[in-house]
Amino acid sequence: MTTQVRGNFTLSEAGREFWRHPSPLVIALAFAGALTARVGDWRLSDAVLPALMVAAFPIFEWSIHVAILHWRPRSLGRFAVDPLLARKHREHHCDPRQIELIFIPWQTLVWVIPMAVAIALTAFPRLGLGLTYLVSLTALGLVYEWTHYLIHTDYKAKTGVYRSIWRNHRRHHFKNEHYWFTVTSTGTADRLLGTYPNQSTVPTSPTAKDLHGCTAGRVVAD
Repeated sequence: MTTQVRGNFTLSEAGREFWRHPSPLVIALAFAGALTARVGDWRLSDAVLPALMVAAFPIFEWSIHVAILHWRPRSLGRFAVDPLLARKHREHHCDPRQIELIFIPWQTLVWVIPMAVAIALTAFPRLGLGLTYLVSLTALGLVYEWTHYLIHTDYKAKTGVYRSIWRNHRRHHFKNEHYWFTVTSTGTADRLLGTYPNQSTVPTSPTAKDLHGCTAGRVVAD
């Protein structure tokens, strides 16, 4: 288990640690492959699609966080429905400083990246646009992984924009887990979807680090 507890943790040190983990490397390889394959046949739609994806990303990020990462285990007959992403995210809330738990699990990337490639190859009217989608998606994935990782290190924010993003996510972990679900932006999807309250009016949650009983070592399904 790896943690960073340093008051003078620099951006270059953060970068070196970031690239030691499998998720950024796998996403970066997918990005490089898509970018290499994306040659020729540039059209206006190749500029419009990435712009739309960037605009929609906060809502996508919010939806995944709420619906999947904060999934409460449920029973289906004798079986408990408790996805890996939800289990790992509960562990992340229990120990927000454990670096291995910050990243998308490699087991998830094993199927997510092939699925993204399949969508790129089959769901668009031309291959070039599908590859534009894949380049944009993997770039957004890298931005997400880097931002989320950096927030949980001891790197001190140097810009107002990053300080806002840092503060937003830290409130989610240490103030109240029912609000502030965006990671790479602040006040975007949360404002739109009603999860960006005035923090002074929000009580500190006793379960911010104990989603669905994670510290007990087990979770009782509904």
